[in-house]
Amino acid sequence: MDKDDCPSDALQLDFKEDVALTEMMRLRVSSLQKSGQKRQDGERLLLPYEAVYRLDFPSQELSFSRWRFSLRGHGRVTVTGICQLWTPDLTHLMTRQLLEPVGTFWRNAGDPEELPLKFLEADMQEFGERIAELAKVRKVMYFLLAFKDGAAPASVSCSVEFAPEN
Repeated sequence: MDKDDCPSDALQLDFKEDVALTEMMRLRVSSLQKSGQKRQDGERLLLPYEAVYRLDFPSQELSFSRWRFSLRGHGRVTVTGICQLWTPDLTHLMTRQLLEPVGTFWRNAGDPEELPLKFLEADMQEFGERIAELAKVRKVMYFLLAFKDGAAPASVSCSVEFAPEN
């Protein structure tokens, strides 16, 4: 879960914010609020403390190794995968498209910064393996990252390390 160097044959993919997609989803929320309309049944709207991130897969033959996550200060970051190929210009994000389990990393207020981040290891392992499975059939995958309890995008670095499949 740290930011150490990865082995020479490992592939480290960084989560990158998709600014345009995040803005598009914020405009959807704003449009609904201005018009007084409600979201579609089952639609998942972007919350104010969330942003859309993506992983671009250069290969479809990946095996999950580990998460690499750092957080300056304290807070909680939740990573939720979107399981289907989602075309936001054509369809709205639906709750049924969200993966479980989600990944959550946190450091409580008052915890020293040198203390390792807390996370649920079994959930994070399963989530990483699911990402590797989905990478076999796509070149990009989207995620919602939620920043709470003092966490902010500028204080977070998140990536996934994969080993090539043999």
